[in-house]
Amino acid sequence: MEAATTALPEQRIIDQFVGVSHSDFATMRQLLAQHPAMINAPARWGETAIQAATQVGRVDMVEFLLAAGAPRDICTAAMLGAVATVQALLQADPTLIQATGAHGIPLLYFPVIKGNKALAESLLAQGAPINAGVGSSTPLHGAVLFGPPAMVAWLLAHGADPELGDNEGKTPLQIAVANDNTAAAELLRQAGAREA
Repeated sequence: MEAATTALPEQRIIDQFVGVSHSDFATMRQLLAQHPAMINAPARWGETAIQAATQVGRVDMVEFLLAAGAPRDICTAAMLGAVATVQALLQADPTLIQATGAHGIPLLYFPVIKGNKALAESLLAQGAPINAGVGSSTPLHGAVLFGPPAMVAWLLAHGADPELGDNEGKTPLQIAVANDNTAAAELLRQAGAREA
């Protein structure tokens, strides 16, 4: 195994580190052990490792990265369900209700993917836009991909638009069908979502 270095590695290694931080905990840990200086280094596409792990709701990976020195922003705090931190950040800067994570993913997406209805309701009441993230990933896209069906229903009941596209132009229904998420697909169809 390669010895740890304090210098920032070449960009391809940073890109690999951020890429695996979406799903491969073992490789992420190994790469960070070899190159601890890259903990907060962005990939070519602008995303950091903690943003990658936060985006997909990997609490285990996020907690590891926080312990290694990654920052806890409002999106990460919202995904973790750290209500006191989220509210303190919003009190200090109310404009953070419009905050986005990597790829322009809106704040409301993050409690939604973990099924944290209470925090999602609080953010919505404070002005978090329910249909933000068009061309990236809306909260409804996040609910279909990672959240429980109850969050799909909650979002639809609060005005989430089931026809909005993600970064590939796919609607939540298209994603639900592609991922065999029959419960979400049925809720979306009941809400008037059209088949592709």
